[in-house]
Amino acid sequence: MSRGLLDGVGLVVFDCDGVLVDTETIGPRVLSAMTTELGWPLGPDDIRRLFLGTSEPYLLAEVRAHATEPVPEGWLAEYRARLRAGFDEAPHTMPYVREMLDTLEARGLPYCVASSGAHERIRHSLTATGLWDRFAGRVFSAEDVAHGKPEPDLFLYAAEKSAAEPGDCLVVEDSPAGVTAALAAGMPVVGYAGGPTPAEWLGEATRGVLTDLRDLTR
Repeated sequence: MSRGLLDGVGLVVFDCDGVLVDTETIGPRVLSAMTTELGWPLGPDDIRRLFLGTSEPYLLAEVRAHATEPVPEGWLAEYRARLRAGFDEAPHTMPYVREMLDTLEARGLPYCVASSGAHERIRHSLTATGLWDRFAGRVFSAEDVAHGKPEPDLFLYAAEKSAAEPGDCLVVEDSPAGVTAALAAGMPVVGYAGGPTPAEWLGEATRGVLTDLRDLTR
């Protein structure tokens, strides 16, 4: 009998953007416009390559290092506001998220979110897509730790707060930074390429790469 991805797993740890909610299409377009306004012309593909899965402090530091125009004090808040406005026009989950979560709940398998986004942004995205009640009390942000992805801090924090051993967790990630963080935390990781992330970017994921979230529970 073939081994299921969830065999021996005590906690499933989801990234948020691009795994649960469909923001990784909108975000690069918004950020591309904003970096270009500051004299650092980047296309959406450049944005994904440079920043997918990384923390907001890292993003801001890189923008300040490369911009040829002054970066306003409220630049990060403006980015969040534009991203929220773009997402609110058409809030979507990634395909089959609800079916996959239903299956986890039916099996009694706990899950949580560990995201590079700020708490306010995570809550807004999950609320807009009707997922907040399923994750409330089990949401962990890069704001909670000293170092975000690709460092392991966030995943280790999520495991500790969930009373799970790192080796018993399974991380589901759509970014190279997230895969690197999971590996550094000693956690098995599945790459998710059902959105804009190319599967080859996730080749180091120890449990393979999925394009359909339902395959997680099959």
